[in-house]
Amino acid sequence: MTTIELTTRIEAPVERVFDLSRSIDLHRHSATGTREEAVAGVTTGLIGLDQEVTWRARHFGLPFQMTVRITRYDRPTHFRDEMIRGPFAAMVHDHDFEQEGTATLMRDIFRFASPLGALGGRLVDRVILRPYLHRFLLERNRVIRETAESDHWNRFL
Repeated sequence: MTTIELTTRIEAPVERVFDLSRSIDLHRHSATGTREEAVAGVTTGLIGLDQEVTWRARHFGLPFQMTVRITRYDRPTHFRDEMIRGPFAAMVHDHDFEQEGTATLMRDIFRFASPLGALGGRLVDRVILRPYLHRFLLERNRVIRETAESDHWNRFL
């Protein structure tokens, strides 16, 4: 599997950042470029342990649908979402949060494998998908940071 690791420093309490990270509404807001829409399962509000959401979106100009489930949950320090149906051979996203003074360190560990098999899949993952998904996660984290640090965070919680 290919791994993307990101750390984002956010000047906000860990509980706020944790909850914004699991907000269906904020995710939709952060992914307007791919027209992400929650179409089944938890479609608004906060997602929690053993709950699922099915996302419909456009990536690379193509329609995709993916269902993820929250498989680990320890508020406010960690949760994991895993793809149970969708375009990847596998996808696991760990979200870790640590209070550091007045700030929160938000760490993403995003692991994925394309469905193209070992040899071709690794090349596609490294050359195409990893850079694309890295930019997608950076944008998501930027929106979480800006929202958490503003007076507008409670619109999503």
